[in-house]
Amino acid sequence: MNRKEFLLKSTAGAAMLSIPGGLGASVFTQNISQTAGKTIQILHTNDQHSRIEPFAANAGRNAGKGGFARRAQLVSRLRKENPHTLLLDSGDVFQGTPYFNYFGGELEFTLMSHLKYDACTMGNHDFDNGLVGFNKALPLAKFPFLTSNYDFTNTILEGKTGDTLIKVVNGIRIGLFGLGIAFDGLVPKKLIGETRYLNPIEIAQDRVRQLQQKKCDLIICLSHLGYEYEKDPNKISDLKFAAQTSGIHAILGGHTHTFLPKPTIVSNKDGKEVLINQVGWAGLKLGKIDFTFGKNGKIQQIAWNNHLMDEEIYA
Repeated sequence: MNRKEFLLKSTAGAAMLSIPGGLGASVFTQNISQTAGKTIQILHTNDQHSRIEPFAANAGRNAGKGGFARRAQLVSRLRKENPHTLLLDSGDVFQGTPYFNYFGGELEFTLMSHLKYDACTMGNHDFDNGLVGFNKALPLAKFPFLTSNYDFTNTILEGKTGDTLIKVVNGIRIGLFGLGIAFDGLVPKKLIGETRYLNPIEIAQDRVRQLQQKKCDLIICLSHLGYEYEKDPNKISDLKFAAQTSGIHAILGGHTHTFLPKPTIVSNKDGKEVLINQVGWAGLKLGKIDFTFGKNGKIQQIAWNNHLMDEEIYA
């Protein structure tokens, strides 16, 4: 077995270890145990940046934190507590450690497939090896990429990513779509060929209408637009996007590496609440949002917990 095969197999094997026990969720609205209903657990990551292993012991405040194996154990634990679970990612899986330089994204996709991710969107760094590089690693991703506002017509990725996705979990219809950031200043033209960036607000409203027509109870956007841009207030961000759209229940964000202490609530253009969450970068945290639905199929309660990936998850 060569070095590449050994790392792929040994790391993936370690990632699938499980540990017993349970973790409680912090209360966001009300404690989910106080009401009867169907609770759907949404687990999410963003900006993993090829961080396969925990940070080194000399890495300052991040020392010893993170790592795919630790995340896999926590995901397994949480799924045992509530099997009605989706695991999602908001882009920038690639770039940041020698694992990406050596494997070109194959290891990241292999491990995410072992963790049984349900869907992912693309971030700007996922184009760092160009469309050809992404396409080479893509067969190892056993989950769909949702790229609603990237048009890959006449490129090698045409027809290889999705637009919207509906997952039925415990009778609840969950509609998903993904949005990527504009390429200007981030991704050189030579890496994306004829790929076209489409207006995220216009695209989102169209995709929301489609998902509503298909009777989705919960609509989630996987966003790599970025949480907020204080120095460029005109730039589209999750906060602006939420306020200018309607019909979206939750935005799971990425790109700005924002460690939110708790999800942000924004009023959309219809005055209804939208939940926004982002869990930093490098796999240091795993986001957890619990949506409890009443008998009428409406969201009744929401609870959350952004879990830090450190030794305490083994307790």
